[in-house]
Amino acid sequence: MRIPESHPRYHSLMTREKLVEGFRKGLVAPEGLIAQGRGECFDYLLGETSHDFALEAERAAVAMLIISRHPVISVNGNTAALVGKEISELAKLLNIPLEVNIFYRTEERFRKIAEELEKYGAVVYSNSDAFLEGLESARRMVDKRGIYRADVVLVPLEDGDRCEILKKHGKKVITIDLNPLSRTAQMADVTIVDNVVRAIPNMTKFAKELMSLEKEEIEGIVRAYDNRNILRRAVIAINEHLSTRAGDFDG
Repeated sequence: MRIPESHPRYHSLMTREKLVEGFRKGLVAPEGLIAQGRGECFDYLLGETSHDFALEAERAAVAMLIISRHPVISVNGNTAALVGKEISELAKLLNIPLEVNIFYRTEERFRKIAEELEKYGAVVYSNSDAFLEGLESARRMVDKRGIYRADVVLVPLEDGDRCEILKKHGKKVITIDLNPLSRTAQMADVTIVDNVVRAIPNMTKFAKELMSLEKEEIEGIVRAYDNRNILRRAVIAINEHLSTRAGDFDG
């Protein structure tokens, strides 16, 4: 479907088209389409923009990835469909592997996601030769080289149960979640309240900036970061946006 750039909902509609195409290619589960709708709702409440608190979290997230010993980026079907190329570029820039990890798992979909990422030149872990103890869903199957041994895991579009288990295994969790009230957002060490299609390119820009800094400066960014403050500002932004829109109906 051709969507004219002049359409007032162009970017939102293009995101939907990417996801639908990902579904047709076998990357996205039907349930992923529902999850996208929920996220899009919160993006609308945030004014569909990357706020200062999102940029602050994205910068801190990149800093944490840079100074970690064994970072990994977990990728599911929605992420591969929406930002497969962009997240592969971020991974290559930071020299971090990607790992396929999905909730609604079939071996065919798992393989297709890995192949989608590999075509952009990323290092992709997909052995599923280890298990996260305490997790019962298919997400418990992880790669020994990746999530299993990682000290920091970036998990875009995360589900709360795995975030909790990752924390129990002593890992730092960075998540991209448009809902600041979700379990994942509340439990993560760094919560990026932003749309993944904006967040990943933003993180790539920050990576290019931060990689030129001394290690002590990067560590300082991580130490100064306050995730609860980020979540508070995100909720306030939603409230302010709704209040402003309500004012449009005055008179």
